[in-house]
Amino acid sequence: MTHQNDYTFANELVEKGLEAVPEMMRVLINQAMQVERSKYLQAEEYERTEDRKGHANGYKPKTVRTRMGEITFAVPQVREGGFYPSALEKGLRSERALLITLAEMYVQGVSTRKVKAITEQLCGVEISAMQVSRATAQLDEVLQEWRERPLGEITYLYVDARYEKVREAGQVRDAAVLVASGITPAGERQVLGVSVSLSEHETHWKTFLKGLKDRGMNGVKLVTSDDHLGLGAARRAVLGSVPWQRCQFHLQQNAGAYVPKQAMRYEVAADIRSMFNAPDRKTAEEFLQAAIQKYAVTAPRLSAWLEENLSEGFTVFDFPLEHRRSIRTTNSLERINKEIKRRT
Repeated sequence: MTHQNDYTFANELVEKGLEAVPEMMRVLINQAMQVERSKYLQAEEYERTEDRKGHANGYKPKTVRTRMGEITFAVPQVREGGFYPSALEKGLRSERALLITLAEMYVQGVSTRKVKAITEQLCGVEISAMQVSRATAQLDEVLQEWRERPLGEITYLYVDARYEKVREAGQVRDAAVLVASGITPAGERQVLGVSVSLSEHETHWKTFLKGLKDRGMNGVKLVTSDDHLGLGAARRAVLGSVPWQRCQFHLQQNAGAYVPKQAMRYEVAADIRSMFNAPDRKTAEEFLQAAIQKYAVTAPRLSAWLEENLSEGFTVFDFPLEHRRSIRTTNSLERINKEIKRRT
């Protein structure tokens, strides 16, 4: 192998998620080794300098067997010999170092400062922020491709948000992480998009939802979400013709604010569950009317809230029975939010 410049990912890897980990590792280590050779030679590729200690002589493939599978690296060569990158030990590669490096980079993100520290620990040489930026730019490109990838038909759409502390203009503040996932007609779950905004204001949600449509999302039959004011206004503006299912889990939690006595909580929760678990909308509406009458005297605020809000959780009854359990809440997004939290 005389020349190596393949530091990009194939387009199909963008949608493979964790299956692309070996390829991501190949890119990172190849970049680290190339940087180390440049420092050894005291010259970049094609650079003329009096300090040059030797000459680059292409690359030699080296296949390493790991638990992630076989990975073929491009080991930089020096014409005069005497150089071997510390990123790959002669003989067997330290798999643990590879995995720890990947894990640290994944958990800490692609921050130049943090990846710089990780790569220095792996390579044993000091690397400039600019060199690290070039290496991690490949990962940024993959993320950007994923965020902009075309979408197709999505039958069920889920949207939610969580808040993270971010640094902006030297100040730490809360920012909303807007997340959308969906189920395709084939039953496949996909994370459709993630966006960081200053808040859940209607403007930010509208931009986010419009971005999904601009990427080709179509065929949505139901949107499941909480009753956030900004999200609701944006949903009506962008997906106004699509039925809305208010998350039943959040509805049950919201009801607790209107229960006047602690001793009533279990009973109220049981009544609401009976509505959500009803066999059809007609039965659920009957249970709702009974509950409204039941609490009209003992908990008038709760009774009024039930009458105004609970039916928004009944849209699910218009869909096939086998789908209802999956589409009546945004719980499927909770796992994604937990993964975001674990990494931040």
